[in-house]
Amino acid sequence: MLETARLTLRPWEVADAVLLRELWGERDPRVPARRRIDAQGRPTVADLEERIRSGALDGLLVVVVRAAGEPVGYSGITDADGDEPELAFELLRRAWGRGYATEAAQAVVADARGRGIPALVAGVRAWNAASLRVLDKLGFTPAGRVDPDPVHGDSVLLRLAL
Repeated sequence: MLETARLTLRPWEVADAVLLRELWGERDPRVPARRRIDAQGRPTVADLEERIRSGALDGLLVVVVRAAGEPVGYSGITDADGDEPELAFELLRRAWGRGYATEAAQAVVADARGRGIPALVAGVRAWNAASLRVLDKLGFTPAGRVDPDPVHGDSVLLRLAL
């Protein structure tokens, strides 16, 4: 668990599947279909409950606004590619524009530094200006890799030495 001035970052609980489904439902239509709710309504809350139980979200923490006790998203470190630890964050739209993403990601970066992780990467779509701003505030710089994707938008890799 991590704490900041306004946020608590805590492990997932099965009840957080509702939050996760809301995040999936709010995703930009340019996000690949496999990361959005499909025409059959999947993933369902039950599917996401199972994902939480299975440990698939280990490394990510639920971001809770302390004053309201409201979960608004997640932030943490994944190793999706298995190469380098990757910073991830996603917040509900109603929490955008308040600095929560930056604050949560700063806490995750500080924790990674304290655990001796030498560097983090972050993959982000080139059209995602808000996430690029957060990563810039944290000191991430282009890693020289762009994965072209004419359908969903190019994916840019950024790196932060810790």
